[in-house]
Amino acid sequence: MSSRNDDETEPLLGPRDDRNDPHDHQIQKRTPLPYAQLYIVLFLQLAEPLTSQVIYPFAPQLIRDIGITNGDETKVGYYVGIMQSLFFFTQALTVLHWSRMSDHIGRKPVILCGLLGLSMSMYCFGMSRTFWGLVLSRSLNGALNGNIGVIKRLVECCMIAEMTDQTNLAQAYAYMPMAWSTGGVLGPIIGGFLARPAERFPVLFGNNTFLRTYPYFLPCAVPATYSLLAWVVTLIFLKETAVGPSVISISRVFRRRDAETIKREALLEAAKPLTPIMESERAIPLRGLMTRRVAVAASNYAALSLIDIAFRAIQPVFMATPIELGGLGLSTARIGNLLSIFGVLNGIFQVFFFSRVHDYLGSKMMHTVGIASAIPTLATFPLLSYLARRQGVSMLVMAVAVLQIVLSIGLSFSYGAVFIYISAAAPNRASLGATNGLCQLSVSLMRTIGPAAANSLFSLSMRNGMFGEWMVYYVLMATTCVALWVAALLPRRPWVVGA
Repeated sequence: MSSRNDDETEPLLGPRDDRNDPHDHQIQKRTPLPYAQLYIVLFLQLAEPLTSQVIYPFAPQLIRDIGITNGDETKVGYYVGIMQSLFFFTQALTVLHWSRMSDHIGRKPVILCGLLGLSMSMYCFGMSRTFWGLVLSRSLNGALNGNIGVIKRLVECCMIAEMTDQTNLAQAYAYMPMAWSTGGVLGPIIGGFLARPAERFPVLFGNNTFLRTYPYFLPCAVPATYSLLAWVVTLIFLKETAVGPSVISISRVFRRRDAETIKREALLEAAKPLTPIMESERAIPLRGLMTRRVAVAASNYAALSLIDIAFRAIQPVFMATPIELGGLGLSTARIGNLLSIFGVLNGIFQVFFFSRVHDYLGSKMMHTVGIASAIPTLATFPLLSYLARRQGVSMLVMAVAVLQIVLSIGLSFSYGAVFIYISAAAPNRASLGATNGLCQLSVSLMRTIGPAAANSLFSLSMRNGMFGEWMVYYVLMATTCVALWVAALLPRRPWVVGA
């Protein structure tokens, strides 16, 4: 191996990642993507956003219906927040274990377990009639979403990295936001349209005793049934991508083998020499993952997630806040329409522009520019507030609101770039799942803290003038500056796995 290949700054995505490198004279031909497996992966990934997004439209009314607030509207948001926090908290507790397990037994068995558990927990959520029933099913959903999180991140950071090479990795990552964008559009529509069907569609469901007793079962059953369908697709069509001698073959698990067959397979396994490749591809202990480059990749992922989820949490609250308190005072329908625009535009931009922009800028610059885009995105909040107070919800205000949504796509672009660094930070290919799990753990903690902290700061800014009406935006901009400093720690080009 040449000294150039031993360099930690060897590009993961080919020579275009550094356009000014005088040593790079040839443009490497891009390898065709494995589209069949890629489409299966996208199909599986859709289960997560459908599950997470479907409850948002009816969660407040569900809390009212179970009677935990005793008619006090000020407590609705509090109990909805508890459900959301428990979801991310239990996810943080389990995601690392699921990821490391996937390195030892394979991606496919872990995904199968997660899809089945996710489906069952969603059915239970739809049939819960007490707050503690909601808490239990939502906690179970979060714990198993440590697994579904594994699906999403194994897809993005492991399976995609294992199904592709240096020439087409960025192109593959460009497709990954399609599932999230689709789920982000369909989930709220399903939740809002199918909740309380006996009241909304009395001709069809008015005499259905089950749906009258469990008015939120139908919207929950859609993503739950989808997860079961994804389980079948995974079992039959998904190929295992993990490496290592301990990876389980699903076909070997389910087929019957007589004693002679087992003996023959054991002899064949014993006759295989222990090659250096097998030794080098063993999953390493957790302590071995505590390297500087894993820490840098995880820190960038966590900082990006904190800024992104804080913005996503504040945005609908800001839109719903009355104009005199600093918001836009929009109706639920208009807020839903605006948020749906993001799902559509984000999918389009990711598919048609991510790979091209990445090839032009490189991984580090793309991640940095995406983080920096948060500053003008956040700056539109006080601008919108000022304009709304001067002229109401005018065409100009709506145009700026759409501009804010377009600017926020930059944060989504950063995810694709940081996933490439996470994949490259792994000590070897067999430790991709564990490396991803360690990074996902930090992100889950940020997602547990981010929404509650951001919305609390938003409320404090609105209520207490002594802190400044726009304090929350100043704090988030300062956080963005810290994230830019963390981004500066990334190498100019991604590391080489195992180097």
